[in-house]
Amino acid sequence: MARALIKVPPTAKRGEVIEIRTLISHPMETGYRPGADGQVLPRNIIRRFSCRYNGELVFGAELHPAIAANPNIVFHTVATESGTLSFTWEGDQGFSQTESVAITVSA
Repeated sequence: MARALIKVPPTAKRGEVIEIRTLISHPMETGYRPGADGQVLPRNIIRRFSCRYNGELVFGAELHPAIAANPNIVFHTVATESGTLSFTWEGDQGFSQTESVAITVSA
């Protein structure tokens, strides 16, 4: 399992724009480098990232081979109600990881 770091403010006011930062440590491989035996190493990258706020998709990205080894993704959304932000990373070789963070929204 990859190590994910997520930074979300624990509280916000309704209507406030909040910044969300995610970073995942993942053993990335481009699929172009030769291994010790001279054979090309199979590609192993994160292909998709999504964030759902109480089940509703608020941010999504399709990633390509030029993505960094440990992708740092920063985006903004509007705090509408208390609940859960759910983050999912999907990649090659069946990789999938989901993490969740709670947020409390006040009036």
